[in-house]
Amino acid sequence: MSGALAPHAGQLADGIAALGMVLPQETVDRLLAFGELLLKWNRVYNLTAIRNPQEVITHHLLDSLAVLPWVGTLGKLADIGSGGGLPGIPLAIVHSGLVVSSVETVNKKASFQQQAKIELGLGNFSVINARVEQVQPDRLPGGAADGVISRAFSSLADFARLSGHLVAEGGALYAMKGVHPADELGALPDGWVLSEVHPLTVPGLGAERHLLVIRRG
Repeated sequence: MSGALAPHAGQLADGIAALGMVLPQETVDRLLAFGELLLKWNRVYNLTAIRNPQEVITHHLLDSLAVLPWVGTLGKLADIGSGGGLPGIPLAIVHSGLVVSSVETVNKKASFQQQAKIELGLGNFSVINARVEQVQPDRLPGGAADGVISRAFSSLADFARLSGHLVAEGGALYAMKGVHPADELGALPDGWVLSEVHPLTVPGLGAERHLLVIRRG
């Protein structure tokens, strides 16, 4: 392959292996193609603060894939405030059986995600350009989601308050965070409790990462 990410393709392959994943080369190539699209559009639309190709590998692609062990068993996943389509698009690329819906309020970011869906042929991925609190579960493919995920979308309290109505019975909110947000947990709205905390090790990313699972309780 050619492009800005070509010199870092080996790092992506090594990182995927370090995460314990075995992916067909075609899937790895689609991840790289998505990264190239992100860099290309970012020059005009400011989708993400990250412009370094190597950091696209670590901070975006591998960081997104690190949560797969916990969301890969779900049937339907809604990604809230996903910006450039993270983690939703990488998860949809590597797991064709996962139905991923992205809810993004910023038009230019939703437009990018729609273009990525078309160019990458992602039949299991859809984009809803709206504020999450205005999206009813019946707008998601198949109805309410088994999991609703966000990556630095907002505080845990706001995440639960604005997105909780999209979680199916027995489902959960999945919050991707940096350092463990102990100060935010006390502010969770009534009816939501912390169920699990999973420290994440993202290959090549020297920073704390955590996945918090929040359920009705």
